[in-house]
Amino acid sequence: MELVLTDEQKMLDQSARNFIKKASPVTRMRELRDNPESIGYDKAVFKQMAKLDWTAILFPEALGGMGMGMADMVVVMEAIGTGLAPEPLVPSVVMAGQLLALSENKVLMSEWLDPIIEAKKVLAVACQEKNGRYDISRVTTTAQKTDGGYTLNGEKSQVQGGWSADAVIVSARTSGQAGDPDGLSLFLVPTVAPGLTLTRQHRVDSRNAARVRLENVSVPQANLLGQVDKGGEILSKVIDMATIALCGEMLGGMSAVFERTLAYLKERVQFDVVIGTFQGLQHRAARIFMEIELARSAVMAAARAFDEKDDQAAALISVAKARCSDAYILATNEAVQMHGGIGMSDEEDVGLYMKHARAAEMTFGDAAFHRDRFASLKGY
Repeated sequence: MELVLTDEQKMLDQSARNFIKKASPVTRMRELRDNPESIGYDKAVFKQMAKLDWTAILFPEALGGMGMGMADMVVVMEAIGTGLAPEPLVPSVVMAGQLLALSENKVLMSEWLDPIIEAKKVLAVACQEKNGRYDISRVTTTAQKTDGGYTLNGEKSQVQGGWSADAVIVSARTSGQAGDPDGLSLFLVPTVAPGLTLTRQHRVDSRNAARVRLENVSVPQANLLGQVDKGGEILSKVIDMATIALCGEMLGGMSAVFERTLAYLKERVQFDVVIGTFQGLQHRAARIFMEIELARSAVMAAARAFDEKDDQAAALISVAKARCSDAYILATNEAVQMHGGIGMSDEEDVGLYMKHARAAEMTFGDAAFHRDRFASLKGY
């Protein structure tokens, strides 16, 4: 397994970074955050990403995609992370789009896939509930069979990209009890459906999220994704894909904030001396560099293992998420410390990276969760 970029990936990396630098500087995140009318991202920028084929990377050519893999997606996500671009690439494309593709529901695919790839429609995945603690099987939302389909009741929280989404894919229990791995089914529900209520939630990193409440929501049989009671299988695979993509974004964020910190160490003068010459700060910077490089290797290994359908892919994904969570937190904590007083102010961009690091760590499982998952997968 080669842990280096191919020539094609190097070109993709350069073009992605050039676009993010021009279209999504970090300052844009602050503007979106402070605008009460904003939905948390810019639809125009998202459509520009679609024109660059970023939204098509993971789909096979037969479905209008590029037929590429997670290793290529990570390259794009790393560029996105450098500018903290908040567009819903992960929730709408990596999660909802892949659930549709894996479900092989031709009716829903013909209706929704092209709009997703073209960024004309945004979908979200509602799979987390209160007290779920990253366990996608701990679901109390129910789907009762009716003559024409199903009736859904329940509530989902922290639905990424859910606010202003055109539809949500909901995980609901059709059999069994909360915590059972089987018995979950997936349903596509337009957000205009009677009985569905969206409430905006505000994350610490200002990303788009929503609470979804379902009260006697009628869903036709045609809106079932995959097999009844077997939705957990494809949902688990898609969560792994989304975790890899998020790791790529985290890698971009920690690399960018480290570069900013290095630049500051080389220009800040204290006691008539550039602070970057202080040995103590050099040691701390060296540690950040090593942690980022270890995280990079882990992410690349996980992405390539997934693409190659390696049996160790799930374990490597947990290694990558645990390492990225720790490294991103370390890089942002040290960035604030080394910037001194200005690092604590909202005027300095390192604080935006720190907030995103905190939210990203808790998304799809924190470091402790993934260390435990790795141990379980390895039989420890």
